[in-house]
Amino acid sequence: MPFDNICKRLAEFYPRDFASWLLGEPVAEVEVEKTELSNEPIRADSLILLRLSGRFLHIEFQTTPRSRPPLPLRMLDYWVRWYRDYDVSVIQFVVLLRETGEDVPSEFRAPNTWHRYNVIKVWEQSPELFLQAPGLMPLAILARSDEPERLFAEVAELVMRIAPEQGRSELVGCTALLAGLRFDQSLIYHLLSEEIMEESVIYQDILRKGEIRGEIRGEIRGEIKGELRLMLRILKARFSALAPEIEGQIRALDKDSLEALGIAQINFQQLSDLESWLAARATRM
Repeated sequence: MPFDNICKRLAEFYPRDFASWLLGEPVAEVEVEKTELSNEPIRADSLILLRLSGRFLHIEFQTTPRSRPPLPLRMLDYWVRWYRDYDVSVIQFVVLLRETGEDVPSEFRAPNTWHRYNVIKVWEQSPELFLQAPGLMPLAILARSDEPERLFAEVAELVMRIAPEQGRSELVGCTALLAGLRFDQSLIYHLLSEEIMEESVIYQDILRKGEIRGEIRGEIRGEIKGELRLMLRILKARFSALAPEIEGQIRALDKDSLEALGIAQINFQQLSDLESWLAARATRM
């Protein structure tokens, strides 16, 4: 899935938010610069170049530090080309989206040549950094959190509140797509409106290009297996653990009962409330 290109499109829609975040200061004037670069080995599909006052900001989104040619050489190549063409300072950031145990280089070294750039690991960042600006909110679901599902629910609520004229559909669509890096699709459809999601230009563009797996568009919400997995995850998160007999009762519920449990559990205060609900449900069946 083209997660790096999703972020590129986000940065194109909200360049000021991305520039202010990466530079650590408010940015008033930002212009998206075209990045069509000829001649391999340059790959320009997931990078974005922003023109600021007297300088450029180059952002490269990656899900892995592996690339061919190697990432440090690519970053040097980009810098040389733009410095040659524009004769201005180029500030470079590699933004890594997916947690990796691999070494992530931040410089290129060769005899008589040394080039450095910045590396941002989104999973190490505080979500608060992303929740301050609409264009960054979708990235918050990938940020550092001891309770990632609760964080996802918070982000989903925030992006759903955004006014339509301020880009709500694009933010919902990008949040749903990026959530695929971290969450089960059943949870994604549970927290985000599919109707709003499908209004997103980015979301529709990716669907048209066939770059999204079929299961994203499948009938996930109607599959009992997906609903069961989600419900067990929610209940275990709330009550730490479920006794085998309790979990067995939940697994035996049909689709309608699972949907009813999903509504009822919102008001559960303790495990005994769940046990009472299951007992009452069994009596009515």
